[in-house]
Amino acid sequence: MAREEAVCPVCGQPVATVVRRHKTLGAWVPVWGPGPCRNPDCAAGTGSAETAAPAARPQPDGPAGK
Repeated sequence: MAREEAVCPVCGQPVATVVRRHKTLGAWVPVWGPGPCRNPDCAAGTGSAETAAPAARPQPDGPAGK
């Protein structure tokens, strides 16, 4: 079973396939989709691999009960 390779909609270069997840009926389900464009000349590209890391969630300032 062959899959099409994802390409950048702006420059047409192949991009990696990334797996994200969403919750359906109480279960986490994988969703495959195109990753960010790594072409430094592309207008839609991120330009570096370091931006692929997820952002940290902000922590609450005080105790949870207040």
